Amino acid sequence: MKIGVYGGSFNPPHLGHVRAAQACKQALGLDRVLVIPASIPPHKQLTSGSASPTERLALTRLAFENLPGFEVLDLEIRREGKSYTVDTIRALQAQYAHDELFLMMGTDMFLSFQEWYSPQEIVKRAQLVCFSRYDADAENRAALQKQADALEKLYGQRPVLLTNDCFDISSTEARRLLVFGIAESYLPQAVLRRIEDQKLYGAGRDYRALPFDELKTVSLSLHKKTRAAHALGVCETARQMARQFGADEALAARAGILHDVTKALTGPQQLLLAEKYDVRLTDFERENRQLLHAKTGAAIARALFGECEAVCSAIAYHTTGKPNMTTLEKIVYLADMIEPNRTYPGVESIRAAARLDLDAGTELALERTICHLQEEGFAVCEDSVRARDFLLRERNLTKHEA
Repeated sequence: MKIGVYGGSFNPPHLGHVRAAQACKQALGLDRVLVIPASIPPHKQLTSGSASPTERLALTRLAFENLPGFEVLDLEIRREGKSYTVDTIRALQAQYAHDELFLMMGTDMFLSFQEWYSPQEIVKRAQLVCFSRYDADAENRAALQKQADALEKLYGQRPVLLTNDCFDISSTEARRLLVFGIAESYLPQAVLRRIEDQKLYGAGRDYRALPFDELKTVSLSLHKKTRAAHALGVCETARQMARQFGADEALAARAGILHDVTKALTGPQQLLLAEKYDVRLTDFERENRQLLHAKTGAAIARALFGECEAVCSAIAYHTTGKPNMTTLEKIVYLADMIEPNRTYPGVESIRAAARLDLDAGTELALERTICHLQEEGFAVCEDSVRARDFLLRERNLTKHEA
């Protein structure tokens, strides 16, 4: 008998897990697939707010219930300490001595396999299988092929690389979507219902009027890790500029830490969020989805976090600007452009202008953005052009009156 072994944290289990496992079972002609949630994953630390091992086991059983040939085991949940795969494979081989084991894993785990505990013994006892959409990305495919070559050379076994149209979602993304309330299309319905009933992963929590430090923690948990430094930079830069130009420092900090809160979402997920919160989008915004996070971020700030309209408006226009911007709107727009992590050509000129005059800095930032987009052949949002022209008229009127 051919038995698939599918382990992971399943934090939470989602349709990507289910559909990839089903595709793997079919492609390899597996008779059974044993799904085994980890108690304490050895390769990573579970995020704050994760479900307990027992709860993840229950959720995983719901995810795979009624699927022929699938069985969810509590083997690692019952074992004390870290969930080392080699221990699981030893136990399964003892139980299924006359059967063939196939260790199933996704791309990230496959690419780090040499770093696992006792990888050579694992390979002796089970056939490695990586399921991934590796045909969709030439660079990713090359990395997987290179890894397969390296593992074959190291351990004398050629891993199986499977091509399938697995549902493209990670558990990190699923947790994000649960907070935003748009996870319905990404999780098995029974899993989603239990998460919502038990208020797991922050789903259904009241986030309104959080103290700033707690707001910062929640906001950063919804960002990609690579974007955290930018969010913090905008927050502190906005706070400093508010102090200089007489705006509310607390509001500037809150707008700064939330300004990119939905940026980690994909284009389709942005549209789901816009639909859920009744965000009106222009045709230009639908065609240029990199702009959507400003409006969806404002909607989340308003509906989920209960922020005031001054903060929400500053978030809504932090990418494009608009005519007759408030002081706070200009501050957040500029902070996004000049925070310390920004290194693009011309940023120092904008910083210098902003230190002396808020309008001058905003005008220069808008001009630079418009020119850059035009040079690169990208469409320019009318709001940006109108915002720049408004500031030009204001400056010329001031000169004339003087």
